[in-house]
Amino acid sequence: MSLKKNVVVAEKAPKAIGPYSAGMKLGNMVYTAGQIPVDAATGKVVEGGIEAETRQALTNLKHVLEAAGSGLDYVVKTTCFLADMGEFAAFNAVYADFFAAQPPARSTVAVKTLPLNVRVEVEAVAYIPEA
Repeated sequence: MSLKKNVVVAEKAPKAIGPYSAGMKLGNMVYTAGQIPVDAATGKVVEGGIEAETRQALTNLKHVLEAAGSGLDYVVKTTCFLADMGEFAAFNAVYADFFAAQPPARSTVAVKTLPLNVRVEVEAVAYIPEA
C-alpha cells in the first residue's frame, strides 16, 4: 500500500516563517511543525511571559491539528523547546491545562535561541480519527 503525504493548511494558525508546512498528514497520522507564540491575527509574538507564550503556542498547535482532522485529545507525542529551562514549571502548568486527561509522551529540551526570540516552541505527532 502506498501512502500519500498531504500538506496541512491551518487558516487559524500563523503562516510559516520559512520553507516548511504547518503539518503533514500521512495515513491516519499528522506531524506538525513547531508552533511558536505568534498571534495569527496580528502576526506578532504575544506578550506576557512564558505563560502567555505557552498558551499561544499550544493554541496554534490545536489549530494545526484541527485543520488536519485531529485534535489535542489525539496527540501521542510532543517535543517542546524552551529557551530557559528555569521557566519549566510555569510552562508545565499551562501545558497541563491543554493536556489534562491523558498527557502524551513528551520530550522537553532547552535550546539556545528560538525563532523570533520566543521562549517556547511545541511540535506534535497525532492520530487522525476516522470520521
